[in-house]
Amino acid sequence: MLSLLTRALGVQWPTRIGPTRIGPIGIAAIAALLSISAYDAEAKSPWFKSIPWFESNWHRGPIAADLEAELGTLHYATAPGIAAVALEAEARPATVSRSLRVERGDTLMGMLVKAGIKRQEAHDAITALSKVYSPRKLKPGQEIRLRLTASGAAGPDHRLLALSLQPNVERDLRVSRTGAGGFAAESIERPLLRLAVSADGTIENNLSNAARRAGLPMPVLVEMIRIFSFDVDFQRELQPGDSFEVLYEALFEEDGSLAKTENVLYASLTLSGRRLDMYGFTPKSGVDDFFDPEGQSVRKTLMRTPVDGARLSSRFGMRRHPILGYSRMHQGIDFAAPRGTPIYAAGDGVIESAGRNGAYGKYVRIRHNATYKTAYGHMSRIAKRARRGQRVRQGQVIGYVGSTGRSTGPHLHYEVLRQGRQVNPLKIKLPSGEKLKGKNLESFHARREQIDILRELARQGDTLMARADCLLPAAAAGTPDGGAC
Repeated sequence: MLSLLTRALGVQWPTRIGPTRIGPIGIAAIAALLSISAYDAEAKSPWFKSIPWFESNWHRGPIAADLEAELGTLHYATAPGIAAVALEAEARPATVSRSLRVERGDTLMGMLVKAGIKRQEAHDAITALSKVYSPRKLKPGQEIRLRLTASGAAGPDHRLLALSLQPNVERDLRVSRTGAGGFAAESIERPLLRLAVSADGTIENNLSNAARRAGLPMPVLVEMIRIFSFDVDFQRELQPGDSFEVLYEALFEEDGSLAKTENVLYASLTLSGRRLDMYGFTPKSGVDDFFDPEGQSVRKTLMRTPVDGARLSSRFGMRRHPILGYSRMHQGIDFAAPRGTPIYAAGDGVIESAGRNGAYGKYVRIRHNATYKTAYGHMSRIAKRARRGQRVRQGQVIGYVGSTGRSTGPHLHYEVLRQGRQVNPLKIKLPSGEKLKGKNLESFHARREQIDILRELARQGDTLMARADCLLPAAAAGTPDGGAC
């Protein structure tokens, strides 16, 4: 367009310069010329026709026509308008963005004040945030993003303009300054897609490698191990050629990336030709559980393995003590695991003892009923909620693997006591959990049929929507959210 205008004005450019090399000064000169007069709304004619040269030379054929066609539909600011915009931009304070990372022991107030925000302003922003989210829930590693006035724009301190954070994958939180000078907070649900995902594999050397090859996320693998931990000794019973299948829910970002894994809907293990199927279901009791195809709960009174990913390093019975150097009865079993690995309560019960106990080191003992108790030794630390007299649920974390007391390395010493005497945890037969009946059993059978349909469709590669209360293929339902669900 610049070339067209200069041709219309009759400007001749030196060969070595050309219209595309006039530089900022030349462009500024042309801009000044273009901003002399505004569009003449009354006359319905382009503004540039009012320039004297155009009035006497507008008859100049196709170039003038081209110029009128190109410029006549555009809107240009006058020189005073350009100056006003420039002054407004200069008056507006510059802003900067900062990202803060929560460290252990941090408070939001302390982080904001340290970032240069006045204490009263930080207090007002936190008060607004508290209406949608408790700052006490901030966790180490969480990111907080700030938008501030640049240093020096509003005195020695920064002025907070906005604060945002993502407490979980499902929502974003924003705190913004209002026109009245205060702050307002909003919670924004993120547009995530919930899908049912199927994964299966065959074990060649160990379950962990097989799960990795199948693309099974680690949280789903851990949940699958917990489901079968009542019936399967993962140290001894898994053999090459055994297989698994899992159907689970997951949340995905709009770009298709995995945001979060959720509920396991179904899991199966095939061990030496023997198949174990487990379906997730919530009976009227409200307690989520897994049941075999006949409605028998997978839960037993006690878990076989109260720690994930551990190696059975010492069995129950006579052995040569690695520290004392002589043979004596080993009245429990040992699970070798990395220091800090969570230890779970083997069953529901009440904590009888929690603290140091001689050669056991840091120790917890749980009374499950009138017959059974379990004990856990050599912990690195005991969980905060695992205190004497506290009621615990099966699978609740009560401590962490360590090497306190008479120990040669990180491991869990696990004992089962029956009528006050230690027994072999690997050989006792424990009573089964709940057996569904009546309406619960009818509801379970309906749920099982839905999950089996979902498994079949997932194996065929269909994209599925799945929710805990509505297991329908999105395509079959005819709507993005699964029809009526």
